Amino acid sequence: MSAPTGARSGRRDVPGLISPHPIGAGLPSLFLEDDLAQRMCAALDEVLAPVLATLDCLPAYLHPALSPPDVLTWLAGWVGLPDAALWPQERRRLLVARAAELHAWRGTAFAVRELVELATGITPQLDDPGSTTWSAEAGARPPRTGPDELVVHVIVPAGQNAPDAALLSRLVALVAPAHLAWRVEVTLIA
Repeated sequence: MSAPTGARSGRRDVPGLISPHPIGAGLPSLFLEDDLAQRMCAALDEVLAPVLATLDCLPAYLHPALSPPDVLTWLAGWVGLPDAALWPQERRRLLVARAAELHAWRGTAFAVRELVELATGITPQLDDPGSTTWSAEAGARPPRTGPDELVVHVIVPAGQNAPDAALLSRLVALVAPAHLAWRVEVTLIA
């Protein structure tokens, strides 16, 4: 996976960024007063200062609540949310923070409900065909007990923007039960 583009452009262009560990001060005493050696070290300090600052702040970069937006999108790719950049930033932070937990719940109504709620702020209604059945005859197909499709109803209150149904469907596909057909329905309340 490639590095986030902002790491190559935005964080290296911090004007006046001073290295927390200047190289020139660590030279042997012979070079402490050598102007050429000190200028060369100052040039290296200028190049290395953004790298050192990034490494010093690495835990913050990797924390969904604190990371810069471009790094957050990169983290979303790490946790299996390729379309996360299309969601608003505050929703993206919530999705990335909970993604690993929700992947553990893949295939359950809980995962579908939680993921949709994190992405939209709306608790969906699920027509969940989940059930248990049995047959008294060995080897026979169990009798049908309900619908064969999971329907995720997202009812958007008046005054709230409706989520993109196609984008929401791609998100639900990450955690929907593999053995069931499913669909997302977005309904606006006037």
